[in-house]
Amino acid sequence: MSLEEVDLSNKLDKREYKARMPALQIKVGELQRALREKGTPVVIIFEGWGAAGKGTQINNLIVSLDPRGFNVNLTKAATEEEYMRPFLWRFWLRLPAAGRIAIFDRSWYRRVLHDRVEKIADKEDWRRAFCEIQTFERQLTDDGVIIIKFFLHISKKEQKKRFEALLENPSTAWKVSKNDWKQHKHYDNFKKCVEDMLQRTSSPFAPWTVVEANDQRFASIKILTTLISALSAGCAKSRLPKPPMLGGRIPSILDKTNLSLSMSREDYETALKSRQERLREIEHEIYMQRIPVLIVYEGWDAAGKGGNIRRLVQALDPRGYEVVPVAAPNDVEKTHHYLWRFWQKVPKAGHLTIFDRSWYGRVMVERVEGFCSEGEWMRAYREINEFEAQCADFGMVIVKFWLHIDPQEQLRRFKQREELAYKRWKITSEDWRNRKKWGVYKTAVDELIHRTSTEHAPWTVVEANCKYFARIKTITTVIEAIEKKL
Repeated sequence: MSLEEVDLSNKLDKREYKARMPALQIKVGELQRALREKGTPVVIIFEGWGAAGKGTQINNLIVSLDPRGFNVNLTKAATEEEYMRPFLWRFWLRLPAAGRIAIFDRSWYRRVLHDRVEKIADKEDWRRAFCEIQTFERQLTDDGVIIIKFFLHISKKEQKKRFEALLENPSTAWKVSKNDWKQHKHYDNFKKCVEDMLQRTSSPFAPWTVVEANDQRFASIKILTTLISALSAGCAKSRLPKPPMLGGRIPSILDKTNLSLSMSREDYETALKSRQERLREIEHEIYMQRIPVLIVYEGWDAAGKGGNIRRLVQALDPRGYEVVPVAAPNDVEKTHHYLWRFWQKVPKAGHLTIFDRSWYGRVMVERVEGFCSEGEWMRAYREINEFEAQCADFGMVIVKFWLHIDPQEQLRRFKQREELAYKRWKITSEDWRNRKKWGVYKTAVDELIHRTSTEHAPWTVVEANCKYFARIKTITTVIEAIEKKL
């Protein structure tokens, strides 16, 4: 898309503007209410030149909206806390809940515009960011989010005129910074980056609308008209398209697991002590080198995840790790994309995060129990791989365990839990109910391991009939994965 083709001479006189504006504002308000009732989230992005009028246009827009149903996000340079996580992390946290509207005054596109031009992001970073942005927006729209993107375009001459007008007034002079003048000086270079961004990231599910913003009245009418068209289409949308069926028979990985592997208590205690000492040293090393580590524990009920995690962190400095227990999503989490709650907990650089169950619930419990549609869980394999790839590209070490036991060992542990008072809290009627679906769950587990074991985030199946063997294998695997990165 070339900005040279945009006709910046487009104007609208005051009389026509005043005649058209009220009806458009009323319609926007009606659509906000309709989408709130439908539970559809909306993301509206404003990008553009310095002094192109983003603030003015956002103000014109929100006059039409119920203030209880939207929030405006101003995107500045990443803070130290944000810089220590994948770059999309802070935007996942600001996504709207079902039925709400999030307006972004600048957005994730800062990475491929400002950061690219200012060389804050190197070539590899901003090129990768394009891929991550496309993935991010597709995941959101697949989940039903409406994304509307505006780029406010003005000429170099108009930009200079507006800068000078702002500087003449003491109350607005602060709005013009050195970076603004720098952008003006390198207008043509910045324009090439804008055109590259528009070309790479304008998609059928999240298209760009270039707004001729030399005339603010024309820009306001075009923005509201475009918004009404997109929101009306969202209201009319009845269901999400179903992804294609996944083909091919999945070989059983679990059937090949040798569950007879075991370890004596004496060997276990010797090995545990040495490995915990090494892990404590590694915790310090990853902090100094700012390497984030993400560890996922999945497995059968009573497979020993809790005891395994306890031994893993036993000798660690508690300030350097977090254990995240994952249960069914709460009411707030249900109003967002299913990955939203997990993005909030990804480890920052130099820290470990351990998930006791994880996003894989989407393709196990939610799949088996019918808590999501077939299309949603089939799509999740790709979304999970993309999520983990973004974490790995940030430099994160990812270790994933499936703790495997056989049905006989699970039954023995269930009965032991019922017999021992201090373990009785661990067994519920749901555990017994899930046990009856062993075969269905096993099919789901084989498929998730097959479809989501990647070079940067491989699965390790842990032979867990013997708890001692399982604990040593998981700690050893974690140590080896981090040492490889170090």
